[in-house]
Amino acid sequence: MKKNDQTDARRDRVAELTVELIRRRSVTPADDGCQSMIANLLARQGFEPQTLPFDEVTNLWARRGTEPPLFAFAGHTDVVPAGTESRWAVPPFDGAVIDGTVHGRGAADMKGSLAAMIAAVESFLAHHATHRGSIAFLLTSDEEGPAVNGTARVIRHLVEQDTCIDYCVVGEPTSARRAGDTIKVGRRGSLTAAIRIEGRQGHVAYPQLADNPVPGAARLIDALDVITWDEGNADFPPTSFQVSNVHAGTGAGNVIPGHVDILCNFRFSPESTPESLKARVEACCRDLALDYHIEWTLFGLPFQTPVGTLVEAVAGAIRDVTGIDTERSTTGGTSDGRFIAPTGAQVVELGPLNETIHRVDEHVSLEDLVTLSRIYERILERILA
Repeated sequence: MKKNDQTDARRDRVAELTVELIRRRSVTPADDGCQSMIANLLARQGFEPQTLPFDEVTNLWARRGTEPPLFAFAGHTDVVPAGTESRWAVPPFDGAVIDGTVHGRGAADMKGSLAAMIAAVESFLAHHATHRGSIAFLLTSDEEGPAVNGTARVIRHLVEQDTCIDYCVVGEPTSARRAGDTIKVGRRGSLTAAIRIEGRQGHVAYPQLADNPVPGAARLIDALDVITWDEGNADFPPTSFQVSNVHAGTGAGNVIPGHVDILCNFRFSPESTPESLKARVEACCRDLALDYHIEWTLFGLPFQTPVGTLVEAVAGAIRDVTGIDTERSTTGGTSDGRFIAPTGAQVVELGPLNETIHRVDEHVSLEDLVTLSRIYERILERILA
């Protein structure tokens, strides 16, 4: 097949797969048959699919080969809700391709990446049927939700089976201006604090009979907001603190509230630990003589993949396909890479532009997905061919 014919065939394949996935309303934790569809496609390529349901979450582990090294593509089939569908210029689950752009919920995050991965594997196996090592897919329908019964549970299952992933590419949308210009080689940790400041409810006309917790809560927020938690390091930005919710009162204008609830989050670098952050917050509460209670939730620790086999393969593949030198980054939110990296796997995230993810009218360039698929295939060639 000539090069132009190969490009056209890949474009048609990526478009077909992306549209089919978008048309399945897999709003987290639903999968709506996405993984069954993918499992059937992979089975035709010699993979052995295993469905791993945990509670309401559907997971897929599909592996081709038994020898090391084990290279895995990881991702999720679930999407965030579309919201009011009438606000979308193109219905969110139509999967329409208009003027070279794929429209729909999940187009960029991350059904387009899954389509690019599948097309890449199909093309790779057509040329390297006897490749070394093994290829796997790890997919979940719980990435956009609590992320409890998805990748985290699958990884525990794999560890129990003595299955160790050596290299993992996660298809999260990482690119900023053009496909492949940015990869994630790590992520910051995420720690949430639900702080309750207690007071004593009463009538606003009799403040001497009440204890208003709002001023104390305001002083606490102000104190936490000006702290320099750490300076970060050469690879990670400084730890950030953000207040996301504050709530007090009954809604009545003449009642002093009995407590204030503050919800805040740390995105922390390796220069801080959950323990150090907790200690400093609680020290502030004590210094302000507050009656407080805090519920802490740790969503993930920082992780980083140093320059090595996978980072070099990904950067080299991007350079081979696009001619650009990619930027290595650790910014952004959390990803399921945080569950995979602690097993010792080298983890890199690479996906399409992230400009429209979680927004109304989410969309992605079909040409970017084709480029992404070619990069994925080139990574496989560099590691397993």
